[in-house]
Amino acid sequence: MAEQIQAMEQSPVRKVRNRRKGRTNWWHLFIYIVLIAGAIAAVLPFYWMVATSLMTLGETIQKAWWPDVPQWQNYVEAWTEAKFSKYFLNSVLMTATTMTGVLVTSTLAGYAFARMKFPGRDLIFGILLSTMMIPESVVMIPNFLIVRGDIFPLPFGPSWLNSLQGLSVPFMANAFSIFLLRQFFIQIPHELWDAARIDGAGHIRFLLQIVLPMSKAPLMTVALFSFIGSWNAFLWPLLVTTTDRWRPLMVGLWTFVTEAGPETHLLMAGAVITIIPILVLYFLTQKQFTEGIATSGLKG
Repeated sequence: MAEQIQAMEQSPVRKVRNRRKGRTNWWHLFIYIVLIAGAIAAVLPFYWMVATSLMTLGETIQKAWWPDVPQWQNYVEAWTEAKFSKYFLNSVLMTATTMTGVLVTSTLAGYAFARMKFPGRDLIFGILLSTMMIPESVVMIPNFLIVRGDIFPLPFGPSWLNSLQGLSVPFMANAFSIFLLRQFFIQIPHELWDAARIDGAGHIRFLLQIVLPMSKAPLMTVALFSFIGSWNAFLWPLLVTTTDRWRPLMVGLWTFVTEAGPETHLLMAGAVITIIPILVLYFLTQKQFTEGIATSGLKG
């Protein structure tokens, strides 16, 4: 009799638990459906790009989902006849120059804001951070006038249009990169600086021998951000390049759209060529990238 009463008392509890379990299962199913739909929406454009790059012109017109016979020569044709080899080299030079400049300026400025004391340091740093809120399009025209030589005389020629320095120099100082490195440098124990001073080291030696070897992860993060930004740059190179001499890949893709007409397969082959370096770099540095974001922190 006691067992029957206990079973009757537990039955409502079991019903509530079963209901909650059922609701949880439906909620998990809904989450999985949303995630799968989001993954398909993210992957589908890349699939279509790769598939189209391997099709013939007729298959692209018929809107096939996959080529009957993959046309690998599309990549060779895009690389040679569509000038993507030249555009690729221009992008490499532009990206390497910009990335080197960003690393140098961000390291020096970040160290100065983190470890050195000078009048107006916090005010200047606040003004620097405020520039992150300014849209890039707002400063595009002033930068263009400077590069064209309308504001003040420029070294290496009266104008920097259609030149490597015109593509790279305006973006060698990056507020976010300075902020990221400053947040990491400020966490380095002050005792290391005291020991370095006792050893006779100044700021430059301390930066080169102590700080930089400890900062591989955030430096890798800054380099990756700079690489992606420079490699994907379109509007600024479009403004300052009027010939093929220094035209990078993204602008080359845009001009190829107007010149190639319906040759979508070659256009997509060129698009695949443009994303390969970014994918390779990310997979090689993803560990350092995540560590750099995590260890830099937000310490004031």
